[in-house]
Amino acid sequence: QVQLVESGGGLVQAGGSLRLSCAASGTIFRFYTMGWYRQAPGKQRELVAAITSDGSTNYADSVKGRFTISGGNAKNTVYLQMNSLKFEDTAVYYCNAPMWGVDYWGKGTLVTVSS
Repeated sequence: QVQLVESGGGLVQAGGSLRLSCAASGTIFRFYTMGWYRQAPGKQRELVAAITSDGSTNYADSVKGRFTISGGNAKNTVYLQMNSLKFEDTAVYYCNAPMWGVDYWGKGTLVTVSS
C-alpha cells in the first residue's frame, strides 16, 4: 500500500523559513510527478508546487521566488523549502503523488505563520 508521510511543519514567525519533507513508501515504481498542496481554513485545497522526474517545476504565483521544491527522484521523496513566510501561508500542507490514475495523499502537516 502506497503511503506518503510529511514532516517539517510547525510554528514560525513571518519572514522565517521552514522545510517540509515527504517520503513515499509501498511502491517500487517511481512517481513521475510529486507535489505539495495546501489548504487554509475555509478555503479550497490549492497547488503550491510540483516537480517531475526530469526536474521540471511548477509553482503557484503566490509562492514564486519564496518557495523551492526539490526531490522527485528515484527515492520518491520531495521537499519544499519555504522562505520569507507570510501569514497567508498558514495552512495544512499535503504531499501528493499520482500514479496509474490514482492520487495518493499524505495526511498533511500544519504550517502556522504568526504575524
